[in-house]
Amino acid sequence: MTGRIVLLGATGYTGGRTAQAMVDRGLSPVLAGRDPDRLAGIAHGLGGLQTARADVTDPASIRALVEKGDVLVSTVGPFMRLGGPAVAAAIDAGAVYVDSTGEPPFIREVHETHGPDAARTGAALLPAFGNDYIPGVLAGALALRDAGNAARRVDVGYFLSGGGRGRAFSRGTLDSVAGVMTRPAYAFRDGGVREEPAASRMRTFHVAGKPRPGVTIGASEQFALPRLAPGLRTVDVYLGWFGAANAALHASSRVTPLLGRIPLLAGGATTLLQKVISRIPAAPDAATLERTTSHFVAEAFDGTGTLLARTHLTSPDGYAITAGLLAWGAGRAAEHGVDGTGALDAVGAFGLDRLVAGAAEAGIVADRSAE
Repeated sequence: MTGRIVLLGATGYTGGRTAQAMVDRGLSPVLAGRDPDRLAGIAHGLGGLQTARADVTDPASIRALVEKGDVLVSTVGPFMRLGGPAVAAAIDAGAVYVDSTGEPPFIREVHETHGPDAARTGAALLPAFGNDYIPGVLAGALALRDAGNAARRVDVGYFLSGGGRGRAFSRGTLDSVAGVMTRPAYAFRDGGVREEPAASRMRTFHVAGKPRPGVTIGASEQFALPRLAPGLRTVDVYLGWFGAANAALHASSRVTPLLGRIPLLAGGATTLLQKVISRIPAAPDAATLERTTSHFVAEAFDGTGTLLARTHLTSPDGYAITAGLLAWGAGRAAEHGVDGTGALDAVGAFGLDRLVAGAAEAGIVADRSAE
């Protein structure tokens, strides 16, 4: 029996694109949120979908919508502020939970805090099931498969090319970044997840004909890839979206965590940024997205630092990728379920070959020119 899909956040930019992607796949999600009138308009435009009232800050209102075997999809961020109740509702119901977060502290909280509770109720939690961070998990898994058992380290890099000067990020994405910039980050070192300041390490990848710097971030890969290769000792994820500004981020990496330890300073900085961001249009610049190509690189090394395997994936518009992946993952989970309970990664939940196929449907493909 196919479970229902409930989508939180359809009135937002990412959620709206996700609702459309689900309908394009032949799915009929229930659109849930606090504004019945806005939801009704969106549902009508998508062919007459069912709607339901739910408050993302109230687990009981979300819990009333999902049962065991259902799939709850959340695109409502910032997740550190608003994401907890949906996770709690899914755990209580024993449902499958999928979200679009890119916020490292939330990802870590789902894996380390909520995962054990989900395992006890039979729920499955799949955070960060979008452009952040499925492509890097996929690239890393493919590199590890090619590298074999000798792999001890994986470096994953996220890069953009071709966008120009326009704004490639939605207001919601920027709001999420502002909310986590002073919070502790993490890395996978010596066989375990360790706290480490974001941007504390920097390296250069050769991508799209250019050397491109990136700085370290917390992500999903630190949890996913060691499950695939127990011999791994190090997993680093590098973000290279900011070009030359990466050097400044790296230089400031010792200062930013200190701000987080002073609540007044951290709160003031976050509030100021969020006020500025609130004046930005919700949607990114469409022309910029059209020109942008995303690159996802994974390199696997042995214990001496010798490169064993390299995977380079590309995709267009990152928001289309997130919408497509959420639609594919939710549809697959609703019809066939997932492998395992607790906090899962995409490869473990669906299998590598199925994930490759699903990612290709969303537009993520291998860059054969780089081979």
